[in-house]
Amino acid sequence: MTGVAIRPATAADATAIARIWREGWADGHEGHVPAALAAERTPASFNRRTMERISCTWVAETVGAVAGFVVVVDDEVEQIYVDRDWRGRGVAQRLLHHAEAVIGQGGRRTAWLAVVAGNTRARRFYARSGWHDLGPFTYQAQTATGTVPVPAHRYERDVGDG
Repeated sequence: MTGVAIRPATAADATAIARIWREGWADGHEGHVPAALAAERTPASFNRRTMERISCTWVAETVGAVAGFVVVVDDEVEQIYVDRDWRGRGVAQRLLHHAEAVIGQGGRRTAWLAVVAGNTRARRFYARSGWHDLGPFTYQAQTATGTVPVPAHRYERDVGDG
């Protein structure tokens, strides 16, 4: 996709990232995660989590606006979301490829991510992108007070020579 640049996120991007994350999380997770986790995902929680992860976040920028973002923590693609107006236009694919490159350049051979079982749109996207569903597992989702166990699927992809 032309006209989209991937760059490290800055604090100036935090408001846009938190909004995209909050809206995207609702689209993919509502009704598919434990009530305890849904209760923790307040607007303030996305603002806090955005700032906690800003140093490991990259944004897709186009026409001077943030169209999406990806968070990479060690060998995990921890978060990837695209603004509703930019979905279906190749932004997610660009962000995912960038995350794979970051993980591979970090000396790791395999990248992984978690997807809640009911998020069929995301699961189809990862399958089309060459990621392999290794099956169900329990993901420990971080909250302000600890973690909440979430039924999910683990996806992996080879990304480097590690």
